[in-house]
Amino acid sequence: MYKIAQQFSLLALVLISVLTSCETPYVPPTTDADQQYVVEGFIEEGEGSLPTYVMVTKSIPYLSTIGPDVFANLFVKDAAVVVNDGDKSVQLTKLCLNDLPDELRKAALQNLGLNPDSTVLDICLYVDLLNQINKKQGGKYDLTVTIGQQILTASTTIPKHVPITSHRWDEPPGEPNDTFARLWITINDNAGLKDYYRYMTTDKDNRTLFAPPQSVNDDSFFDGKNFEFPLNKATQRDTVTNFDTFGLYMRGDSVSIKWMNLDAEHFGFWQTRDASATRGGPFSSYIRIKSNIKGGLGIWGGYSVSNYKLYCPTK
Repeated sequence: MYKIAQQFSLLALVLISVLTSCETPYVPPTTDADQQYVVEGFIEEGEGSLPTYVMVTKSIPYLSTIGPDVFANLFVKDAAVVVNDGDKSVQLTKLCLNDLPDELRKAALQNLGLNPDSTVLDICLYVDLLNQINKKQGGKYDLTVTIGQQILTASTTIPKHVPITSHRWDEPPGEPNDTFARLWITINDNAGLKDYYRYMTTDKDNRTLFAPPQSVNDDSFFDGKNFEFPLNKATQRDTVTNFDTFGLYMRGDSVSIKWMNLDAEHFGFWQTRDASATRGGPFSSYIRIKSNIKGGLGIWGGYSVSNYKLYCPTK
């Protein structure tokens, strides 16, 4: 549960954080009658991968006041969540924060960015606790979420993995710098196969993984090539950006990198989600986040992953 919390994006909040166009204001529906179920679930294959989990919430009207009571009631706790791996169907187990021992619950809340001493939220997930799902590259995974009489479905795949083959550190652009360094990585992209990539790095505490503001990319410009490029360090979205050190790593620090491949639909979700989250101001246009959930909103996405621990050398 502690690791699962690292990857929350709280989709229910993202989907109601929309902006208006500079020409024609867009005002989403504001009635409870338009409420939909929102699914956020992920299945990973690879060393150090997380357990398969699904979070089910409810959307809320656009012009709503979000308080602790409203937020707590967003989580659906009576769903039946089943994943089919092609050979068998596995029902996921409901796991709520209030079911955890105090220390583990506090650690999970801290990773969610919530105060473990003041919050009363009981966040619930549906988890493959016994690791019964057969996770493999090239596999297809069908999700069914049943809530009363309503059924939500989605499918995803775990694509072939393209690992990081090498890395190096060098001086950042500009004046010589004894404090920070730039990281370059190399991958050997699959020729003739459309590959999609996402990554996360640890911030200064070297425990919690964060995705950068633009966390996904495809191989449109380097298909089939042995390609080297700089990998920016990710920071929390609410961190004030220092453009002199943006994307750089502090010398003497260790850093963890989670490197992931995903399929086209999963890529489309994160691409539109990142674009929506980074747009702001009165002249921004509304971006509809792509979803692969039939009967609801959200994402059911597969990853092939590899995890790396690197050390940024002192000069």
